[in-house]
Amino acid sequence: MSLISEALPLVGVAVGAATSYLVSSANERTRWRRQQSVRWDERRLNAYAEYGHAVKTLAHRYLRIAVFRGIATGSAPLEPTDEVLGELGEAESRRSALSEGLWLLGDAATNTATVRVNHCLWHLEWLARGLIPADAGAWDAAFAEYRTARQEYLELARASLGLLTGETRSDAAWPPSWRTPPDPARRHPGP
Repeated sequence: MSLISEALPLVGVAVGAATSYLVSSANERTRWRRQQSVRWDERRLNAYAEYGHAVKTLAHRYLRIAVFRGIATGSAPLEPTDEVLGELGEAESRRSALSEGLWLLGDAATNTATVRVNHCLWHLEWLARGLIPADAGAWDAAFAEYRTARQEYLELARASLGLLTGETRSDAAWPPSWRTPPDPARRHPGP
């Protein structure tokens, strides 16, 4: 037998082993990337949801204070006592801490939407607490702006997660049609 005929099976085994190694390495890398993607998507989803919930909670509390002050309508006025303001400060600190996770995990578009939501939320706070002049028209405009910013944030968060994009709701008027403008005499007088 010639040297070449003896070497061919060895070369075939070596080529087969190298090919097997390369294919299994590529499969492992692909699997690892997929696991990392799922892991970070789960964390991103939790960060987006927790931040959204914290924002919604604060906006609701500001609405209740605005009802107390007579610049918004609603059924649950909330007097801005020192205790309530302390709780709001803690809730704002939590919202701020949650937004840090968004800066790390979110994409540029979602992070920009987060900034817009923050600005709208702070506007609601300032109106509700009387830090800037406010009336019912100013409150309604600020609340509508907040709702639009929050909706944009949610849509961009969904897109960042690779979820079906598009509108997550159809446009709904605020306040709802069943709410007629209240009689000013029935507004809660506030402080």
